[in-house]
Amino acid sequence: MRETITISLPKSLRQKLDGMIKKEHLNRSDIIREALRQYFARQEFRRLRAIMVPEGERRGLYTDEDVFREVS
Repeated sequence: MRETITISLPKSLRQKLDGMIKKEHLNRSDIIREALRQYFARQEFRRLRAIMVPEGERRGLYTDEDVFREVS
């Protein structure tokens, strides 16, 4: 079920949004939904990273190569 919300934007951001609508042939809702999906995905990544980096360091894993060597 979808719900309608109202947001306020500074004029400059609204102009960029309207420009993207024309360029991408999407509507405002499509662009804002995608922006929110990406925002939430980044937040989840940061949350998981904050847990995993200290654990990796505790195990002596500091670089991508360290991780690759461990899992190979």
